[in-house]
Amino acid sequence: MVILAWSPSGSLTALFDEDVFRSVLTIFITSAFLNLLQATLDIILSCYAWKSLRITQVLRYILKFAVAAAWAVVLPIGYSSSVQNPTGLVKFFSNWIGGWRTQSFFSYCIAIYLIPNLLAAFLFLLPPLRKAMERSNWSIVILLMWWAQPKLYVGRGMHEDIFSLLKYTLFWITLLISKLAFSYYVEILPLVGPTKAIMAVPVGRYKWHEFFPNVKHNYGVVIAIWAPIVLVYFMDTQIWYAIFSTIFGGIHGAFSHLGEIRTLGMLRARFESVPSAFSTRLVPGPKEKSKRKHKEKNHSDENTERKNIAKFSQVWNEFIHSMRIEDLISNWERNLLLVPNSSSDISVVQWPPFLLASKIPIALDMAKDFKENEDADLFKKIKNDDYMHSAVIECYESLRDVLYGLLEDQNDKMIITHICRQVDDSIQHSRFLSEFRMSGLPLLSSQLEKFLILLLSDEEPEKDPSINEEYEKDSSIINALQDIMEIILRDVMYNGIEILETTHLHHLRNQNDHREQRFEKLHFQLTQKKSWREKVTRLHLLLTVKESAINVPMNLEARRRITFFTNSLFMIMPSAPKVRNMLSFSVLTPYYKEDVLYSDEELNKENEDGISILFYLRKIFPDEWTNFEQRIKDPKLGYASKDRMELVRQWVSCRGQTLTRTVRGMMYYRQALELQGFLESAGDTAIFDGFRTIDINEPEHKAWVDISQARADLKFTYVVSCQVYGAQKVSKDTRDRSCYTNILNLMLTYPSLRVAYIDEREDTVGGKAEKAYYSVLVKGGDKLDEEVYRIKLPGPPTEIGEGKPENQNHAIIFTRGEALQTIDMNQDNYLEEAFKMRNILEEFRKRRHGHRQPTILGLREHIFTGSVSSLAWFMSNQETSFVTIGQRILANPLRVRFHYGHPDIFDRLFHMTRGGISKASKIINLSEDIFSGFNSILRGGYITHHEYIQVGKGRDVGMNQISLFEAKVANGNGEQTLSRDVYRLGRRFDFYRMLSFYFTTVGFYFSSMVTVLTVYVFLYGRVYMVMSGLERSILEDPSIHQSKALEEALATPAVFQLGLLLVLPMVMEIGLERGFRTALADFVIMQLQLASVFFTFQLGTKAHFFGRTILHGGSKYRATGRGFVVFHAKYGDNYRLYSRSHFVKGLELLILLLVYQIYGESYRSSNIYLFVTFSMWFLVASWLFAPSVFNPSGFEWQKTVDDWTDWKRWMGNRGGIGIQQDKSWESWWDGEQEHLKSTNIRGRVLEIILAFRFFIYQYGIVYQLDIAHRSKSLLVYGLSWIVMATALLVLKMVSMGRRRFGTDFQLMFRILKGLLFLGFISVMTVLFVVCGLTVSDLFAAVLAFLPTGWALILISQACRPMIKGVGFWESIKELARAYEYIMGLIIFLPIVILSWFPFVSEFQTRLLFNQAFSRGLQISMILAGRKDRDSSN
Repeated sequence: MVILAWSPSGSLTALFDEDVFRSVLTIFITSAFLNLLQATLDIILSCYAWKSLRITQVLRYILKFAVAAAWAVVLPIGYSSSVQNPTGLVKFFSNWIGGWRTQSFFSYCIAIYLIPNLLAAFLFLLPPLRKAMERSNWSIVILLMWWAQPKLYVGRGMHEDIFSLLKYTLFWITLLISKLAFSYYVEILPLVGPTKAIMAVPVGRYKWHEFFPNVKHNYGVVIAIWAPIVLVYFMDTQIWYAIFSTIFGGIHGAFSHLGEIRTLGMLRARFESVPSAFSTRLVPGPKEKSKRKHKEKNHSDENTERKNIAKFSQVWNEFIHSMRIEDLISNWERNLLLVPNSSSDISVVQWPPFLLASKIPIALDMAKDFKENEDADLFKKIKNDDYMHSAVIECYESLRDVLYGLLEDQNDKMIITHICRQVDDSIQHSRFLSEFRMSGLPLLSSQLEKFLILLLSDEEPEKDPSINEEYEKDSSIINALQDIMEIILRDVMYNGIEILETTHLHHLRNQNDHREQRFEKLHFQLTQKKSWREKVTRLHLLLTVKESAINVPMNLEARRRITFFTNSLFMIMPSAPKVRNMLSFSVLTPYYKEDVLYSDEELNKENEDGISILFYLRKIFPDEWTNFEQRIKDPKLGYASKDRMELVRQWVSCRGQTLTRTVRGMMYYRQALELQGFLESAGDTAIFDGFRTIDINEPEHKAWVDISQARADLKFTYVVSCQVYGAQKVSKDTRDRSCYTNILNLMLTYPSLRVAYIDEREDTVGGKAEKAYYSVLVKGGDKLDEEVYRIKLPGPPTEIGEGKPENQNHAIIFTRGEALQTIDMNQDNYLEEAFKMRNILEEFRKRRHGHRQPTILGLREHIFTGSVSSLAWFMSNQETSFVTIGQRILANPLRVRFHYGHPDIFDRLFHMTRGGISKASKIINLSEDIFSGFNSILRGGYITHHEYIQVGKGRDVGMNQISLFEAKVANGNGEQTLSRDVYRLGRRFDFYRMLSFYFTTVGFYFSSMVTVLTVYVFLYGRVYMVMSGLERSILEDPSIHQSKALEEALATPAVFQLGLLLVLPMVMEIGLERGFRTALADFVIMQLQLASVFFTFQLGTKAHFFGRTILHGGSKYRATGRGFVVFHAKYGDNYRLYSRSHFVKGLELLILLLVYQIYGESYRSSNIYLFVTFSMWFLVASWLFAPSVFNPSGFEWQKTVDDWTDWKRWMGNRGGIGIQQDKSWESWWDGEQEHLKSTNIRGRVLEIILAFRFFIYQYGIVYQLDIAHRSKSLLVYGLSWIVMATALLVLKMVSMGRRRFGTDFQLMFRILKGLLFLGFISVMTVLFVVCGLTVSDLFAAVLAFLPTGWALILISQACRPMIKGVGFWESIKELARAYEYIMGLIIFLPIVILSWFPFVSEFQTRLLFNQAFSRGLQISMILAGRKDRDSSN
């Protein structure tokens, strides 16, 4: 592209010009040298392994290098022969090859060079042929494959089918065309013109001593301008991937029916079709029959349809009841959401009351306005609303059944029968309005409401009839019923008296007396029957529920779960098999020492602000706390007052990231399978009556329950691998004992739960005591645990490998079934999602292109910690976009989805025979999850992603927690870059799949590092131009006009730098699932809450830890913690955590910007340049102050004072053996150099080379000082080093004096300091008076010498053994302490200033907790510690 842009026309059509085309052909020479570089690196990086390689593999490396070297020689020679009128080196080669002065030789070379590439392209388009060749035993094929790639057991058969290949190839071709066009027209072409002009301008006047003064062209300026553009060119593919993945992921999600039901209004509109969708997806049945029913939409078998609706009501109601148990909804909301059991007495489908809200009152108001002979219009208007039509019919039939069942006297029943017969006849013959008065219906409705309330008011068992209160109650019911009948017969019916006369014909003389005595004999025992009471309750709801009921449930989480579940029923998923035919599966959860169940002390323990976890959660979830109190006070549930505290502990624990919450969620699988098994095995009567109404005392019902439970136990196993459960069992530590007790209680609560742990024992072998290690499986017994299995291990697994993967690996043998779901300790599950487990497991059996069956099923996750704070919301949105739209595009079309964590489902048999589900080697497998995905693909596996089922997941919610997590992931990606798994995948994938693999794993972190590096390169290039004086001389040249090309090109990384690319997928996914208006509003709110600051800060975290791992290795697991972060982090904690990753780099960029601003020629007229510069200042501010901005109470004055005291004490404390890093600066400083202790010579050399960049400040600035008098002599720079050495010598003297005289000779030490001070004053006086030193020179000297001192510290740390040997290490330590003081003060000073203003703290509180504010949370009151004592008591 540079060649085309450099051509006279600068157009793409220049490619057809002969000379330009000949120059373009040099790309083959570039390719040859790149291949030579690759062959060289292969030899260098694998030389240590040559001892274990076969001779054929060593020969292959050598031959590859020889061929690459040959082409690197032949192609340049061939090209030189094709150049007309050659000069220089080209002329030398042309003369060397003699008479070959035609272009044909170069053409032949290119043709031969391209043969392997053409063969590879041919095989690329035929994946089956490639797969066959990899497994062929033909000699010629073996030879070809030996040359193409080393023969390994893994890495074969990884090719996708032709359809998948075309999809991801088209994706990348489209992306690369867009990227190359943008790079050419925006980045490269605009810079060519200015570059030509700069090259033509004679070298200007230098402001410093130039080592190469005779250079004819401004090469340094060209490099300074082009270097950041080159970095942007290699980085912006990541930007284009983010854009294209967002677009394609959104389209794919739309075609997958995501977000079709995202609001309660959409739910109400489509609920009518939900039962049929449920029957199609979740009810087992013959596939052909189901398809025929779906196509014809003609359910001829009415009993089957009613049975399916009954099954739907059972599943739906269990879902609703589970949300009530979880306190997401109240009793009233539960009643509105329940679907009644399908009854043969009701001729219409009985919809949940929230769909029928206010339908009856509206129908009554409509009926009042109609006159006689308008029956057709009335019923047409009612039938236009299906829900209203159903509500009217159900209300009528339910009232008929309630009255008929309540009456004992046959004459009374005869009256009801006559009334109903007349209603039916009048409707059939269109005489309804003629025979009934509509004006009496409101009075009837009001009286009926009172009557139903009386029926439901008695919650206790029937009392003694002799009690007057009960007698009065019965009398009230009788009177209310008589009033109702009076209204019906006299006010509503025209001929109501005739019905009475017909019924009581043999008592005409005493008609009135008998009429008053009608409806006295009632069946009061019926009012205690549960099914009858449910019918009365529903009838009461139909009559009384108003318009507000359409907004239930009010809880946002309950709404999300209902809409997602109903929406998923319309998504594409395999049909559900019967429970006995489904694949059996296990769930495995690794656990170490995390919280199991919060204790009473933990619930009420107050932090420094006086806030307890219980108080905090009650404010975060006020509606759920209200629902909880309503539940525990419900007399029907029978909770004792002594159980209240235990219930509170469970309520709090199920809102944190605890093992109790995870176990409860996973055990929903068994509950779902038990219900599904019952619906399959039970008879029609039991299904219609309902799962909750079965009587286990009846043999038939008990058999159904036993069968369903047995099948659930056969199909589902849950194992929690509690690594240190055995140690906790015998520990005397209070927390360990509490964890053991709580885990034991979980086993007793859930009998099907199993716990695996590593047991350490002393065994006697040959008369000697030896430690033995066992994998042990236990289950709950009567009161204690019971051992099931014990397997001896060869050693302590968690000491050999990483803790978490080894914890999983040792327990996997205790799992059962064909599938295995891995669930982390911070996850949750939902009952409604557990109903779809049969469907997701059928994905293993589903036939696909290429006859490949999945080995890992990817599931989406819902992040449930998003409501805690703004940071938690940012992380929730970021994680949600990754587990949805991100993994959606990875699985299809890119085919590079791996295992990124839980809750994926593994083909258990496949992975147990291929190394397990976790790689656990120390350090290299820090991110153990993704290596299982690598392993699965390398061994011929196939990974899919499915979004019709979800699992809950908690995320880090505090700034420090999030940063530790990002650091851990960045370290893990650094180790992946160095792993052989990534090397093998990169070599075995085709080009486009390799691009997908790179940019979605390590490439993302590499691009983040390059983004930061681009800022450095740009600023250092500009500082070079300013300090040398070249920028001014070039701009002052009359042939040069100021160009905006550089600024336009740098606008691209600025967008990425601000973290906006991370927001793109979020906006698309939120828009897809919740609406684009909501997405836009969320985007605006996120920016107002400084989301860009947060993401820019995390960009620095990724770049730092990824770069450090690449340079030095030495990654380690970082515990992030999963508690509720509402406490204030001390400044010292933030400084220790972010000093090297953000503060040092931020201050370096700050000095760069200041130097360029002070000494440079600013482009103040260029808006784009101002945007780029603003982005760099924004990056500096984010890196320096984001930890304080996102720290609760970060600007509260008292806490600021306490933080300063704590930090100063920490800085002054001496270190030593056993002193923790949070207690002493010296211990922390030594700990920060751990990576240099284990690095190799290459890492040390690179550290020293990188430190040399700090010397440019001193070299450039000293020539700008007034005291230098514009001298360009090298002596000026030499004198500056004398000044630097003198300052260091003085520091050394003070350090030695403090050690030798500080204790016993205080006077001598004071005299020494006084002499040094007098000497300093004398020297400064001479410099001011004699040498012409100015005040501005002093500030400039600070900018010059501070970076030099930091460079000396960095070089000394890299050469620590040598520095210690010469005795300068203590001085370096003191110098480093002084620098730490300076950095700490610079960063702390703005915090102090802002803390003076009280409104800043209030604004910050609102900023951090805006989401909680919108839900009624008064965080300001919480953080101030002003608790409502009355409510807490």
